Amino acid sequence: MKTPRARTMLTAAALTLMVAATMASAKEWSTIRVGVDPTYPPFESVATNGAVQGFDIDLGNALCAKLKAKCVWVQSSFDGLIPGLQARKFDVILSSMAATAKRREQIDFTERLYRNQTRLIARDSAHLLPEASKLAGKRVAVEQGTVQETYVREKWAPSGVEAVAYPSYDQAYSDLVAGRVDAVLMDAVQGKLGFLTTPSGKGFAFAGDVVYDAKIMGDGDAAGVRKSDPELRDALNGAIADILRDGTYRRIEAKYFDFDMYGK
Repeated sequence: MKTPRARTMLTAAALTLMVAATMASAKEWSTIRVGVDPTYPPFESVATNGAVQGFDIDLGNALCAKLKAKCVWVQSSFDGLIPGLQARKFDVILSSMAATAKRREQIDFTERLYRNQTRLIARDSAHLLPEASKLAGKRVAVEQGTVQETYVREKWAPSGVEAVAYPSYDQAYSDLVAGRVDAVLMDAVQGKLGFLTTPSGKGFAFAGDVVYDAKIMGDGDAAGVRKSDPELRDALNGAIADILRDGTYRRIEAKYFDFDMYGK
């Protein structure tokens, strides 16, 4: 039978081992490979020098800095991000990805990084609305693997709306201007800054109100991690809290937006 002193010594030894294991785990993340689809300005895009840039990139670099880790950005198509994470091509997804219930079946997510809104873009003269009955017979562009693609296929396609999926929204914009699709369903901020405020966006506008379904679209965008890496998830959550508390988040936000991206 162990004495109280022996039990205390064993408990102390166990705690020492746990702390050592935690420290060892933290050291493993001196380099964090981050998967990103750089076709989503101002969130992520490729600069003229070939480096990735944007709101998500700055947030990711700030999080890595808090963890005293180096961010290595790995480019991927959006629909390849979750398979790439699972295949260990990178350790984190940070690419305007909504933390939906469906995606949580495959991977884990950090706390929210920001909220985005989904809206329909169409020609002013088309007088379209984001409703199945108003879009019957129309072709709506979406990006492959996005919540917008899921929404169109589940909510509108049964009423005769055709979902046209693209690898990136740049191609969708071209087809919208050329009249090969009737509208584009996408993140509102990216649609405004990446298309509507550009010369190609002349004559186009948001059609109707915000499109939202909690089950399909989740409750904000977050960083994705493997379910087998809870330590990394928790470390990132701590870093997110740090940049929100010390003003780093707001300084980064102000570079890109004149409104609150984090949301309530």
